Amino acid sequence: MSTHLPTADVQDPESSARTARLREALLAADFTADGLLELLGAPAYAALARSETVPAVRATRGDGPLETLVRLFLLQRPVALPRARAALPVADCLADGWLVQDGDELRASVDVRPYGGPEGQDWWIVSDLGCAVGGAGGIRGDGETDRAQLVLGVGGASTTLAGLTVRRPVATALDLGTGSGIQALHAAQHATRVTATDLNPRALRIAALTLALSGAGSADLREGSLFEPVGQETYDLIVSNPPFVISPGARLTYRDGGMGGDDLCRTLVQQSAARLNDGGYCQLLANWQHVAGEEWHDRLRSWVPRGCDAWIVQREVQDVTQYAELWLRDAGDHRAGDETYTARYDAWLDEFEAHKTKAVGFGWITLRKSGSDSPSITVEEWPHPVEQPLGESVVGHFARQDYLRATDDAALLAAHFRLADGVVQEQVGLPGAEDPEHVVLRQNRGMRRATKVDTVGAGFAGVCDGSLPAGRILDAIAQLVGEDPVLLRDRTPSSIRMLVEQGFLEPVAAGD
Repeated sequence: MSTHLPTADVQDPESSARTARLREALLAADFTADGLLELLGAPAYAALARSETVPAVRATRGDGPLETLVRLFLLQRPVALPRARAALPVADCLADGWLVQDGDELRASVDVRPYGGPEGQDWWIVSDLGCAVGGAGGIRGDGETDRAQLVLGVGGASTTLAGLTVRRPVATALDLGTGSGIQALHAAQHATRVTATDLNPRALRIAALTLALSGAGSADLREGSLFEPVGQETYDLIVSNPPFVISPGARLTYRDGGMGGDDLCRTLVQQSAARLNDGGYCQLLANWQHVAGEEWHDRLRSWVPRGCDAWIVQREVQDVTQYAELWLRDAGDHRAGDETYTARYDAWLDEFEAHKTKAVGFGWITLRKSGSDSPSITVEEWPHPVEQPLGESVVGHFARQDYLRATDDAALLAAHFRLADGVVQEQVGLPGAEDPEHVVLRQNRGMRRATKVDTVGAGFAGVCDGSLPAGRILDAIAQLVGEDPVLLRDRTPSSIRMLVEQGFLEPVAAGD
């Protein structure tokens, strides 16, 4: 791993102008997410995302500007000086350290990976050499000290968090543990002021490069752990892809929190309320322990600070051996030799045994500072595919919680509802049967939930178009099925609440 980083400085007009010329050259060569896909083709593009470079090398045998940039910045191959000059303002790149000259050849000092913004913007994410995707496992570094300070590029966790984040205009946003700066880059599009922090000063330097090269905003960059760099400042939005890995020690700054068990994630959640403005959101990715003798739902509920609503979704669970092996591979320990690998594997299992950990969950946590005395805390397991981006689904979830919290059963029956867009009905039963065994409502958008309903629930949902109050719909259904309307009104509100809570039904104002 190179220990040198580009020296581009947004505060220096000359350096800023050189960076702008570099950005123009990248665009002119179509060194963008779309251009990369077109050049490489889907298989090679997907392989590159898995850190497999052979297909991309084969696809860049030409001498065009785009092939040159891919070989320089993504494949870390040296390029002859005349070829580089045909694609880049070489003098500018040398002056600011994006390129390093070695005789008649040039090589890149950092990974630069094209990234498509949410509105079709062309951005570039800077990271350490070899870290555009994946973990540290593929890095042939100069030793453990270098590897500990690695700054990775965009991976699955980064894009997951970016898609989850609520994208409403805000005055202030905090990216805690910014890494290569991807969350700060997104936040700069809808926040007046962005603060980005990291314990690793190298990460702050690389985040500054990402922001400068992408030309899409700026951030106040501060060094320090957790909320230390921001003191008592408060924000409308806090996002964090923290070093959430539950590990023995803190070998790799980008992933290991250095606290026992899942204490780092718990601390971040519990301290966030004091840094949120009223109505503000805190959204983060996290790992949590499944501890022997404890219910994991209850354990996570205990993390939620007073005055905050919460939506916690567990996306995956691994037993302790799977989890240890995953992160040993991430660090390249599977190539370290049998004795070293065994010793490190033992250390992970010792860590889990000490904390009575039987498995580890991974997912996302969203807090909203509601100030409610009766907060809504939803903790659920949802390992199924979802539709990204989910930011508006997050807003909708909390809006529905507010509605249900303020609406008693009488008001619920007087309310009007509309079937949400993208909801379909499935009937399940034996072929030729007169009646289905059960009916399922399924969402094709957002969380893509499915729920089983009875005949009344299916009929109710099918009629909801906002024109009639719920009570009148139930009275009509009662007449059709020969049921006492009073009894039906008494037993149905809980089912309506469930359909509203999960987003199958949307409350609407009468006449809308």
